[in-house]
Parts: sequence; structure tokens; C-alpha cells
Amino acid sequence: MAEGPVVEIPIFPLPNVVFFPHTHLPLHIFESRYRQMIGDCLAGDRRLAVVLLKPGWDKDYYGAPPVYQVAGAGEIVNDERLPDGRYNILLRGFARVAIEEELPSDKLYRIVRARQLPDRFLRLLTEIQRSEDQLLNIVSAAGDPGAMLDRIASIVVPEAESRQKILEALDVEDRLRLVTSSVLETLLRLSSQKDGGAERSRLN
Repeated sequence: MAEGPVVEIPIFPLPNVVFFPHTHLPLHIFESRYRQMIGDCLAGDRRLAVVLLKPGWDKDYYGAPPVYQVAGAGEIVNDERLPDGRYNILLRGFARVAIEEELPSDKLYRIVRARQLPDRFLRLLTEIQRSEDQLLNIVSAAGDPGAMLDRIASIVVPEAESRQKILEALDVEDRLRLVTSSVLETLLRLSSQKDGGAERSRLN
């Protein structure tokens, strides 16, 4: 999975609840272990992860039933403590996280080490920017930028129509723009193919 910040975060395993980033989730907290968790969260950074329980969870619900690896992390943005110790809270999702390991704890609830998962599109933007920078550096360092662009285009631009446009571009700046655009299209296509392959693997 993608690299991102590593956090230690309490988890709230639930059946039939999947919590997405950029959404809100109201919860009523009544079990003693999760009342303790919410109290600790409110005294700390107000963050926890909601994670879906795997099938068969009911056999060990009050222990440590298995959960899925990817969870939705959220921040408590509204809270109400009731006279009997229960809570009503509102979570705002801020990230997907991948659970790497469960940590030993003397708490009633479970705490994990998890890695934040950035969206692939954001990673792709970073890759695109890096590729653009590298291409510009290569061309700028060349004694003959036009000739360098011709060589790059002959290697990395597969479509005949795109190659023809580059061939017709006598202005080196126009040629650079066309080559850069083709490289970015290739990156997007490869990323889409990779994601599609990963999806097929999950389905299989």
C-alpha cells in the first residue's frame, strides 16, 4: 500500500458500518469500553478509526474479533456526554488508514498502528510533477533542446497522430509542450491500467 504518515489510533470495530473520508458519521456510544475510548479521545487529539468487522465477528465480539485492514479515520467534531456516561458524537472523516499491527494496551479498547493512505490521484499528481521537472531538466541541459525533444518523442510517444504533431512543431517551446502532454497522458493511462489490474486481482 502507499506510504503515508504512521499513526497510533484507537479503533471502533462495527458490523455493517463503513466510514468514508470527507463524510460525517453520528454515533451513540454505550458500551463501557467505548465510553472509555471516547473519554480518552476527547482528552487527546479527538481521533479514532472506524473499521468494519469481518464475517464471524459475533463469535468473539467482546474480545478481539477480526477486522478489515483498511479503516476510516475521523475526528470528533461534536460530542455530548449523557448523565449515565453514554456519549453522542459526530465524526468527520479525514483519511483512509491501513492497519499495520495491533498494539498491546491496558485499555478496554483496541489501539493499532496504522498508515495513512493518500488518494492515488494525489500521488499521480506528484509523479506527474516529478516527471515534468525531470523532462525540463533534461531538455534545459541539452546543447540542442530541439534535438533532445525529438529523441525523447521517438522513444516515449507511441501514437502516430501525436508524433506527427510533434514532427510539425518547428517552435521548440511548442514541441516541449506537446512532448510533455504526451508523457502525462502515458502516465495517466499506465496508472489507470495498474488500478484496473489491482481491482481484477481483488475480484479474483
